[in-house]
Amino acid sequence: MSGGQNTGETSGTTETLADLRREIDAIDEKLVHLLASRLRVVQRVVKVKNRDGLPANIPERVEEVVASACRRAEIEGLPPELAELIWRDMVAWIIDYENRHLNADRRG
Repeated sequence: MSGGQNTGETSGTTETLADLRREIDAIDEKLVHLLASRLRVVQRVVKVKNRDGLPANIPERVEEVVASACRRAEIEGLPPELAELIWRDMVAWIIDYENRHLNADRRG
């Protein structure tokens, strides 16, 4: 490996590390937007669960969501174990979020 920036050939063009980092940053921006959209739906889910007296954690649904993410990951060439790790962490955070907000809604 030479000193300086790591470069690679892609489609006949030379990419720099800075180019690739900009591409990753753009993808990260989209991911944050999608996660914010997902949270807005979760906020609506909290209202429905509160209305219907449902708990935040519904284990069957958790497994369904994780399995679906793993299947989609495999189709897209993403290691399913990475998808499972990310989704389980995200769902655990969301269950905690829902518990805090369900309790607040039910008290108020």
